[in-house]
Amino acid sequence: MPDYNLKIRRYDPETGNPPYWSEYTVDLDGHRSVLDGILAVKDREDASIGIRCSCQAAICGSCGVRINGQAKLACNTKLSEAAEEPVRVSQRAGIRDPGEITVEPMGNMPVLKDLIVDMDAVHWKKVQRVVPWLLPAGDPPEREYVVPAETMIDVTQSMACIHCGACVSDCLSMEVDPLFVGPAALAKAYRFVGDPRDAQTEERLRDLAEDPHGIYDCTHCFNCVEVCPKGVAPMDQIMRLRRRATRDFEINDQNNGRRHEHSFTNIIKKKGILDERKLLQDSFGPFRPEGGIALLRSLPTGLRGFARGKITPRKALFHEGIEEMENVRRIYDHAEDHHEEVNLYIFGEDEDQNEPAMGETPEAGTSAAEESR
Repeated sequence: MPDYNLKIRRYDPETGNPPYWSEYTVDLDGHRSVLDGILAVKDREDASIGIRCSCQAAICGSCGVRINGQAKLACNTKLSEAAEEPVRVSQRAGIRDPGEITVEPMGNMPVLKDLIVDMDAVHWKKVQRVVPWLLPAGDPPEREYVVPAETMIDVTQSMACIHCGACVSDCLSMEVDPLFVGPAALAKAYRFVGDPRDAQTEERLRDLAEDPHGIYDCTHCFNCVEVCPKGVAPMDQIMRLRRRATRDFEINDQNNGRRHEHSFTNIIKKKGILDERKLLQDSFGPFRPEGGIALLRSLPTGLRGFARGKITPRKALFHEGIEEMENVRRIYDHAEDHHEEVNLYIFGEDEDQNEPAMGETPEAGTSAAEESR
């Protein structure tokens, strides 16, 4: 039975001392979890280690930590798998040694002690921001709201969230903008936006679209999708919020989110490659007073592009398209004709499934996709 080297980041703000690292050797089977290793060390060597845990079955989400630089559930990560992970640069630990298991508190949240972070200060505060409860119309029924089961499929993926905070921990947008509503809260927002019993759908979407730290503050880094232990894919829920806001309610937000989306897709449809000059112009709208001001503020960025050779006079004046543009247009035509969206949490992924060729209509019963809202 191999020994595993645990490197735990320690910090107690009450002492006034800076954070430091403690290393421990764990003699457990590789199929045991990292949480088992931490609790073994806490029991046998150092009872002062602070970690939050409960169910030890990947259900409660309370043991979220960063393992080897990535947010995970400690109870759902095997020692052998953690020790064999490729060397990854950790935010605080730097480059770890091969075979070493670094354990840190989650990011983007204040540390209370060692591996325990203040979830109330960030995560739960953000969730409360999106009004996480139903707002139905009229008086409540005598017993309960009854809806067909198929109408709830749209929100099952967001309902799977266990609020472990892993997505919040590794969200790059929150690192840059701590005021960003965040992936967990926005996934929770879609849980009610997509609920047929809720009567405030447009109001919710308008609120989140107009907020400069709302649905258009996500930078599509995919970190929340990668670290989510339950397949909620918060970024997907954010994109669904955007689609509902722009397509269903045509909300022209002050953040230029809808204009940016339309400009991006139209440029690709026309040229097959992004014309950033035209993207900036169309997104802001130069004939809008606020758009013209935004363009002027972006001028220094464009000048730096010229100075570094990223933008040339030819590219600025003549943006050529790519060859075989008919294939790009076929993709657009296929998407516009089908309007399908797959809830992978319900239907799963089947790599062996034979999908119909582009342009063909799948036979009844062969597609797991539901008609998009």
